[in-house]
Amino acid sequence: MRSATREALTSTRAVLADLGGSVDLGAGVEILASGRAIAGAPQLLGLLSDPTADVVGKKVLIDRVFAGQSDATRAVLTAVAGSRWSSQQDLLAGIEDAGIRAVAATASSDTSIEAELFAFETAVRSDASLELALGTKLGSPAEKAALVERLIGSKASAQTTAIVAHLVQQPRGRRIGELVRDASRIVADQAGKLVATVITASPLSDGQAARVARGLAERYGKDISVNHVVDPAVVGGVRVQVGGDVIDGTVSTRLSELRLQLAG
Repeated sequence: MRSATREALTSTRAVLADLGGSVDLGAGVEILASGRAIAGAPQLLGLLSDPTADVVGKKVLIDRVFAGQSDATRAVLTAVAGSRWSSQQDLLAGIEDAGIRAVAATASSDTSIEAELFAFETAVRSDASLELALGTKLGSPAEKAALVERLIGSKASAQTTAIVAHLVQQPRGRRIGELVRDASRIVADQAGKLVATVITASPLSDGQAARVARGLAERYGKDISVNHVVDPAVVGGVRVQVGGDVIDGTVSTRLSELRLQLAG
């Protein structure tokens, strides 16, 4: 991530935090929808991302174009437009980041958006036709959002449904797995957590899963949201991925390393 975008993200997140409870679920959905609208209007995107354009003029433009949106939504968009981004795509990513955080912040304490996102990703990954339907460039965004509503509208929280419906409408070149993992990382970060993907050959017991989560929390100094994947191909042991870190203690990896040593 380039320094300009990093600073812009920090500034936008600070504005979102200052808005506090005035950003409800509806405002979060509005922020995401506004990002899609800006992405679909090249001239508007160009004006808002122009670092030489007058900030006051950008605010006037946002207030006019998004007059029907909430004050909180316009405040977030004004913060985004008033920051310097490394590219237009980074600006769109910044709006998405703010929208997902706003939506996630409205979830109840007993709702795990990360777990629901992981369940959705797992279901899509296991169904090639579903993955194609959600990922194809030929389908309309509205049709994809409607498909998401039919798939998880009654099974997942309103927050997760809103996030996934947005992602499939504005993939920005990302495949569905990457989309969901990006969103899960943002949701976890908003809650002060990290997401760990734990891969084992057989299911972990509740006690084992808890011990893994505690160990990772001690290592990284943050609460950990664990996504557990069962993959018999690993044979035994555990493979853990947290962000860009990979801890691989699986039997399959050790066997592969042994084969390489013997071949050498």
